[in-house]
Amino acid sequence: MTDRRTFLKQTGLLSAAMAIPAISFAAPKAKFKLGLQLYTIREAMEKDLRGTLTSVAGYGYQEVETYGFNYGNNKYYWGLEPKQAKQLMDDCNLTTSAGHYDLDRFFAKDKADALTKYVDQCIAGALVMKQDYIVWPWLAPEYRNMDEFKRLSATLNTIGGQIKKGGLKLAYHNHDFEFIDHEGQIGYNTILNETDPDLVKMEMDLYWASHSSPVAPLEWFKKQPGRFAILHIKDMDKKDRELHTTVGDGSIDFKTILKDHQLAGVKHMFVEQGNNYVPDAMSNVKRSAAYVKNNLYPFI
Repeated sequence: MTDRRTFLKQTGLLSAAMAIPAISFAAPKAKFKLGLQLYTIREAMEKDLRGTLTSVAGYGYQEVETYGFNYGNNKYYWGLEPKQAKQLMDDCNLTTSAGHYDLDRFFAKDKADALTKYVDQCIAGALVMKQDYIVWPWLAPEYRNMDEFKRLSATLNTIGGQIKKGGLKLAYHNHDFEFIDHEGQIGYNTILNETDPDLVKMEMDLYWASHSSPVAPLEWFKKQPGRFAILHIKDMDKKDRELHTTVGDGSIDFKTILKDHQLAGVKHMFVEQGNNYVPDAMSNVKRSAAYVKNNLYPFI
């Protein structure tokens, strides 16, 4: 009785079949790690730090952006010293490539020396955490005028050089106030034009850029190609544009924006949501993760 192998050999089909290359059904590797700005889940982290980070990894997030670093009061990262925080990240299978540091608290003119010392402390912490970027996150209301935006730009250049010498990079995170019109001028233009691209990168918050910028993100990318190293993927509620929402449920066309990520120079992207948690922040970041993985990352 002729078995199947003998039959194939006799008919010449075996060699032909063996010549056909194996077909791989593995999904293509995403260009970016799925990231989360941890401020989104700050309340959950305060209640159960390890459990919350473990859940985040379970949702598919691979890297996170930290927030807060109060070295002087011995708080470091959420009450942990840098080595402890890094070990926690390792335990939870997460990496961190960037962090929001409290640099803005030292922007007053009489705090220049304190800012220099704080930046050194931030560098030391970020190196332990294996981060690439230290991010300037905020600007107090009393400094939101054109003269102060110029002083901010000079400050960013100074600490950007300090951070570069430390082996890291500085990025600036925007909100809405950088786009307010001051008799034909806006702060965002000043920051872009008066800072050194080699020392100061940009972290564009796509919610605020969509909410308040006079032009679409693409126009900023065209103006300063390669400078937008980090993006915040934050969506806008369809009914109330002052509110955030789960990524994919809102009105921002992320696919159109992200198709220009190479022009922008994007290295990292972080999901973020600062308010309007329905039913809760953890549920929101879980759904956002699924949307980004299934609807955004496959197309960029």
